[in-house]
Amino acid sequence: MLDDNRLAHNDETLGGRISLARDAKAFSMEHAAERLGVLPSSWRAWECDRDVPRGNRLTTMAGILGVSPSWLLTGLGRGPMRPGIDGHAQDLPQVMRRISKEIEALNERMRQIALHLDDDASARNKGP
Repeated sequence: MLDDNRLAHNDETLGGRISLARDAKAFSMEHAAERLGVLPSSWRAWECDRDVPRGNRLTTMAGILGVSPSWLLTGLGRGPMRPGIDGHAQDLPQVMRRISKEIEALNERMRQIALHLDDDASARNKGP
């Protein structure tokens, strides 16, 4: 499944989605395990689908990885963001400036179209 700014989650298993979300955050397995308070071997077992985290761990894991628990379980819901959208706050002002310029250009284009439509309507009302 693809979304405009979301990664494809072509991994069809819980372990695959855990791995994808961890990669999107640029966390090593060791760092992710430390943040969750588990051994790296436990995290590795989850990513390799050799074991499954308990519900409370899965919920905490989802928070650490920035995804919804339902996405981890099913692939539906809020998944990981592409690099550059999530976790790169320094890029946000630049993105906002670019979007603002695009909005200004679209507004100007709409004003031009509205003027053109008004001119056409005036011409039709004058008649031959």
